[in-house]
Amino acid sequence: MIDVYTPSVQLIGHMVIENLQSANTHPPEWKRRWINRRNRIFANPAFQKWASALWPFSRVARKHASHLFDLVAGFTYSQTLLAAVEADLLGLLAQGPSDADAIAAHCDLSRDGALRLVRAAAALGLAEEVSPGWWMLGERGAPLHANAGAQAMIRHHKLLYADLADPLALLRADRKAQTQLSRFWQYGVQGNDEKASAYSDLMAVSQAMVAEQTLAAHDFSRCRSILDIGGGHGAFVSAVAVQHPNARLGIFDLPPVLEGTAKRLESAGLNGRVTLHPGDFFHTPLPTGYDCITLNRILHDHDDDAALALLKSTHKALKPGARLVIAEPMADTPGAQGMGDAYFGLYLWAMNSGRPRSIREIGAMLQEAGFQSWQSATTRQPVIASLIVSLA
Repeated sequence: MIDVYTPSVQLIGHMVIENLQSANTHPPEWKRRWINRRNRIFANPAFQKWASALWPFSRVARKHASHLFDLVAGFTYSQTLLAAVEADLLGLLAQGPSDADAIAAHCDLSRDGALRLVRAAAALGLAEEVSPGWWMLGERGAPLHANAGAQAMIRHHKLLYADLADPLALLRADRKAQTQLSRFWQYGVQGNDEKASAYSDLMAVSQAMVAEQTLAAHDFSRCRSILDIGGGHGAFVSAVAVQHPNARLGIFDLPPVLEGTAKRLESAGLNGRVTLHPGDFFHTPLPTGYDCITLNRILHDHDDDAALALLKSTHKALKPGARLVIAEPMADTPGAQGMGDAYFGLYLWAMNSGRPRSIREIGAMLQEAGFQSWQSATTRQPVIASLIVSLA
């Protein structure tokens, strides 16, 4: 847990900004020479042959070769994952041992097709052959089967896979052409109720993961009132309501989205406890009177100018000393670097809006938006979300 009401916090944002300002310097000559020399050695076939035959270098060589092959074969891994989820292979294997005939019938495949799928899934740890010809969930398949949000994102990734079929064409389009992902996320511009509902359903099932990380990393007990900007169908607010039953809660989102929110809150027994504020946060003033505002997976969806404008609007809606909590996957996160610029960098490019930002970059934007201080918090699963808490 973190508490932003500590004296040291006032200095943290400014220290990081100073480091950021000096970050864009040309690499020193010694570093350039060292990296060039290292790369020449690693690329030398004779060195590769020598390293692969001599312990302990052979272990390192095999590890690097395996990682490189994973990059080459990564698309087939993701497609195996997608097929296992869409065919409900994990659901079948969770019920107990299944043979090829049972898998074929359940997944609507031939026996040979079923064997090819379950063996591929086993190679990735999703399934496990518990005795010859009999399969159950594997060590990676078990937690995935229990995670509805992760499965929803895997199904959603069909749009991303289509957009990345020709990655250079996607990059050269420079976000000026329609994509599968941009069409999906344009529900707000088009005012399409069906698209808004599909978007909110996806966010609701996956937002539970973000809520879990956020509530474990930050103590909201000092917040008497909490407003979730872009809160969708209320997954985050519902989680907050359980832990903090006395807090006054609000959700701000587009009118088509909030039409479904009211029904979900009523079914959760929260009708009347959560105030719904319809509007567009780029054109509608944000509600005031809340001593905490949350932005859960919102900021990285927007380009810099729009993201900064949102932070300024948020600052304007908060009284001095009130807090803003930002939770989203962030670039340059230790232990989750691939999630940042490799995954979200291309995902948001295909979406035609937004980019992953590091903690330092968001801190600089917070300072420009007028916030007096900020602090980051380590979450249990940074691949899902990292946290920044700022005081207005």
